[in-house]
Amino acid sequence: MHPYRHAAATPDKAAIIVAETGAVMTYAELDAASNRVAQFFRSKGLAPGDRVAFFLTNVPDYFALAWGAQRCGLRFVCISSKLTVSEVDYILSDSGAKLLVAGAPLGSTAAALTTEIERLSLGGDIPGFAPLEPLLAAQPATPVADETAGAGMLYSSGTTGRPKGILSAMPADPAIDHATPLAMLAHGFFGLGPDSVYLSTAPLYHAAPLGWTMTVHKLGGTVVLMSKFDAEASLRFIEQYKCNAGQFVPTHFVRMLKLPEEVRARYDVSSLKCAIHAAAPCPVPVKRAMIDWWGPVIDEYYAGTEANGFTAIKAAQWLERPGSVGTSIGEAKLHICDEDDVSVGPDVEGTVYFEGPRPFEYHNDPERTAASRNRHGWTTLGDVGRVDEAGYLFLTDRKSFMIISGGVNIYPQEIENHLVGHPKVADVAVIGAPHDDLGEQVVAVVQPLDMADAGDALREELIAYARTALSGPKIPRHIDFMAELPRHDTGKLYKRLIRDAYWAKEVQ
Repeated sequence: MHPYRHAAATPDKAAIIVAETGAVMTYAELDAASNRVAQFFRSKGLAPGDRVAFFLTNVPDYFALAWGAQRCGLRFVCISSKLTVSEVDYILSDSGAKLLVAGAPLGSTAAALTTEIERLSLGGDIPGFAPLEPLLAAQPATPVADETAGAGMLYSSGTTGRPKGILSAMPADPAIDHATPLAMLAHGFFGLGPDSVYLSTAPLYHAAPLGWTMTVHKLGGTVVLMSKFDAEASLRFIEQYKCNAGQFVPTHFVRMLKLPEEVRARYDVSSLKCAIHAAAPCPVPVKRAMIDWWGPVIDEYYAGTEANGFTAIKAAQWLERPGSVGTSIGEAKLHICDEDDVSVGPDVEGTVYFEGPRPFEYHNDPERTAASRNRHGWTTLGDVGRVDEAGYLFLTDRKSFMIISGGVNIYPQEIENHLVGHPKVADVAVIGAPHDDLGEQVVAVVQPLDMADAGDALREELIAYARTALSGPKIPRHIDFMAELPRHDTGKLYKRLIRDAYWAKEVQ
């Protein structure tokens, strides 16, 4: 399906509701707006396969731009609103985008860009940019004559280095309403459909929020779009709009669970039928607490922007196998391989690979592309895990985050999952810092719920808490405090920034 079909069948139905204001964009309005966008892109000489870039906050017109690019065969590059001038310039140059649409709230960064590119502003003036709205208003609200399916060209969040442009194959079926694997999964496994009222809590420039909200539009549901995540506001919007679906990350769950009990009890979330989460492994106690609160509606998947494979698990299945991210869904076959690329047996840890028909490459980076493949041609996102006898995947951590201390391999995720359960901890990152004797030592960087608690007493309390569940090598040798950890809006942690700071000063 495609939004244009819903515009014909249910023109007055809400395609998008702005959570904070209640403003509505109907399917008829979305269809007309995306047609004007497609007509405008064609008027600029943009042909199928060309790239356009969007540098925007969460606004309804994001969807008009994305669907407009999709229906005229373009690759749309969605750029994080958190990036610096040099980082945005890098993506514009690396992607080969021919046109940039920037939102007025990001005007100070956009105005300082140096990349030679056609510049258009949305929602207000930006020096050096032409206003987009009057240009779109001059276009017809009818489809372009040569509609053909386009696709996103998204960049990784850069949590372990420079953002990587992920270049997947263009759709084999050029029809703009072709069935996509994600739409089939969303409907068949997670139960999303025309009755879905889907709370979107994260920034649209990221692959999961953009892909899932556009999938809701394919299925004819309504997207309730938050400008940014807020724990209490999310609960309020679930109640206000009777949201029955939505997507979250473990950090969102932690922040909601640490709201005062009287705040949590204030809101009725019984409308939820499917609360999807992904992006990072969820600590088992956190997910148990969410299921106790919301009921068995917390469903999970594991995948990446690369779309090389997909696993999923329903809440009831997870309760039988706590910590699992599910079984492989779709055409890709799951493998766990050792250092020699040999598939290992059940419950043996190794690198997670997928064998499947969806090729991808890292744009302009043949070395990274080659590193993502083994000798069989299977692809990996760099995660480590194991598969049990029944085919359920359990993730350990990212291979690049592993700490080697005194010859012992230590995965930070296990330590983080335990420490975040402490009632005085809001967030935690565990990294390997340099040590003369051991090579690396375990350091926990903790964001307290109340920064006034930061000090030796809390350090001792957290060390004692760690010893209740973790073996000796995993006990942090240092605990430091930070008012706010550098997390991406999607919940991913910029652990590289923390680790680099320690290696620069060589903590002893």
